[in-house]
Amino acid sequence: MNAISTGSERSGTGAGRLIGVGVGPGDPELMTLKAVRALGEADVVAYFAKQGNASHARAIACGHFRAGAQELPLGYPVTTELPKDEAPYRAAITDFYEDAARSVAAHLDAGRTVAVLSEGDPLFYGSYMHLHVRLSQRYPTEVIAGVTGMSGCWSQAGAPIAQGDDVLSVLPGTLPEAELTRRLAEADAAVIMKVGRNLPKIRRALDAAGRLERALYIERGTMNGSHCEGLAGRADVPAPYFAIVLVPGWGTRG
Repeated sequence: MNAISTGSERSGTGAGRLIGVGVGPGDPELMTLKAVRALGEADVVAYFAKQGNASHARAIACGHFRAGAQELPLGYPVTTELPKDEAPYRAAITDFYEDAARSVAAHLDAGRTVAVLSEGDPLFYGSYMHLHVRLSQRYPTEVIAGVTGMSGCWSQAGAPIAQGDDVLSVLPGTLPEAELTRRLAEADAAVIMKVGRNLPKIRRALDAAGRLERALYIERGTMNGSHCEGLAGRADVPAPYFAIVLVPGWGTRG
C-alpha cells in the first residue's frame, strides 16, 4: 500500500487531519501522484529546515501547494549532527520536536488538514516520524510513501544494488569506525547515509572491509548539479549534506 492510516479521531468535532507527505529525493518529478493530490488539498503545509536556511523539502514541493495554504516552517535549533547520546543535543532536539508537535496540534485542533513534508520517505530517517509518534494516536493520520534518497541515487547511477539473497545494510556514517567496518564486511551491499564530515572515517572503514573499490560516492542525487564517482578516486575531504555512499552487491555475481 502507498499509505498507512493510523490513529484514532480526537474527541470533538474540530479535529483536523495529519498527513506525512514523502516528497522524494530531490527531483520534483519523483513526487507521487498521491503526494501532489494531498498538497493540493492541505490547509497548512509544515516543513523542517535548519534555522535561517530555506527548506529543501519545500523547494521540491511548493509548486503543488493549494492556493492560500498556510505555511508552517519548523526550524531546527541544532545544525550539526552530534552523537545521539550526548545530553545537550538530546535535550535540545527533544524540546524542538515537542514544540513542533504543539504547533502542528494547534492547527489540527482548529479543524485544519496539515501536510508535513518529508524528503525521501516520511518513516525512513525522516524528521516527520518525531511528529508522528507524538500526534498519530490523537488525530486522524495518513502517511504517503515517498521515493527514498538511496533508491533515487542508485537509479541515477545505474547501479544494481542487490538481488536474490543478497543482504543489504543501511548504515549511518555516524557509527564508530570499528562498527562500520564490521557491518560493511558482513554485508553483500550497503548504503551509507549521514556522510558529511564522516567521509574520511567511512573511506577507512570501507578500505578495511575490502569494499572501497566497489563504493560509489553520489552528491546531490537526482537534483540539479548531481555528481557520481568512485569513492576511491575522490579527495579525502568532508562531503556536503546531500551525499551518500553506495556499495553495490549485485554486480559481484553477474
